[in-house]
Amino acid sequence: MKYLLLLLLCYNGFSGTYAQHDTTRFHVIAFYTAREDAAHISFVHESNKWFAAQAAAHHFSYDATNDWNKLNTDTLSHYQVVIFLDSRPDSLPQRLAFQHYMENGGAWMGFHFAAFALTPSAFPQNWNWYHQQFLGAGSYDGNTWRPVSAVLRTEHRQHPVVKTLPDTFVSAPNEWYKWTNDLRKNPDIIILVSIDPSSFPLGTGPKPHEIWHNGYYPVAWTNKKYRMVYINMGHNDMDYEHHTNATLSSTFASETQNRLIINSLLWLGRRK
Repeated sequence: MKYLLLLLLCYNGFSGTYAQHDTTRFHVIAFYTAREDAAHISFVHESNKWFAAQAAAHHFSYDATNDWNKLNTDTLSHYQVVIFLDSRPDSLPQRLAFQHYMENGGAWMGFHFAAFALTPSAFPQNWNWYHQQFLGAGSYDGNTWRPVSAVLRTEHRQHPVVKTLPDTFVSAPNEWYKWTNDLRKNPDIIILVSIDPSSFPLGTGPKPHEIWHNGYYPVAWTNKKYRMVYINMGHNDMDYEHHTNATLSSTFASETQNRLIINSLLWLGRRK
């Protein structure tokens, strides 16, 4: 009886350890570059801290790397969600591994510059599957300046990502992008959040085209053919004028915007 009791205690101890590890619901890996643009570097640094805290609160694991060579089939097989924080892969093997991952049930979340493409530039539109089919946005077609908050409108209210969000909410400061493709005309795209007209004029300039006075601008969407969410936020306001590069705003300063981000990640991680 004594030995039986000891065996039961040992078994229960191992069961408890297993149950504790089993609370990890899914695994996330974030890729970033964090070079050159101080605003994107600032966003990457605060993102890694924020997502690590969210991982502890919501029971997922979070790894982050600036080694894009890890964007390969073997590494991706260990993760349920991939995040692009501030860029995209540029080598053909990395692109093919990511496309294979997404076409075989993988999930993705991208921020701001992860969707950027402009020809000619250091980030040309030379990946049609990603920019035209997967994201649907095409190429970059302009932005507001400087980074400011906007009133955002929740769309497609039945979608789990935005179901609990208010009809409108105020974002954190951001540099807002517009695109060459009209996402409303793409039957595969579900627009989740757009800029509300009450935001206009949006931006402060000094260049006139950097201030938007009208138009329709989606800032978060998903593609029905893939497990993905793109969110345009991810550019902090920086002190460029005095050459200090000090961070003047935080992408995670809006509680409702944070809920949009974590709702998206949990939906991607739990969705089968």
